[in-house]
Amino acid sequence: MAGPVVQYIVVRGDLVSRLGWPAGALIAQACHACTAVTHLFRDDVHMQVYLSDLDNMRKVVLEAENEKSLQELAAKLDENGVLHKLWIEQPENIPTCIAVKPHPKEEIQKYFKKFKLFKGAISGST
Repeated sequence: MAGPVVQYIVVRGDLVSRLGWPAGALIAQACHACTAVTHLFRDDVHMQVYLSDLDNMRKVVLEAENEKSLQELAAKLDENGVLHKLWIEQPENIPTCIAVKPHPKEEIQKYFKKFKLFKGAISGST
């Protein structure tokens, strides 16, 4: 297998900046999505490679501007057969983030070019 295997996670930045979600709630959403992807695709060859070296896993956490941009990404991933989990927080039914099944970076990074690294518009931490 060529190149590193990486997992992309895209979280909605507006949940913190506009809707006032606490940092822990946003982090929990990403954790939920990553756990779901790991379970759903546990038998996938790239997932097996990714999990074979836990101390060297690579994740890239990006920021979607809002729900619309997150939903557009989910549709694009669906159209291209990219396995992922769109996490929808219940019971509120709010799409919060996407975790993509680990893939070789060169195969997957093209879907995320328009997103910036999540810089943590999270304030109030000490």
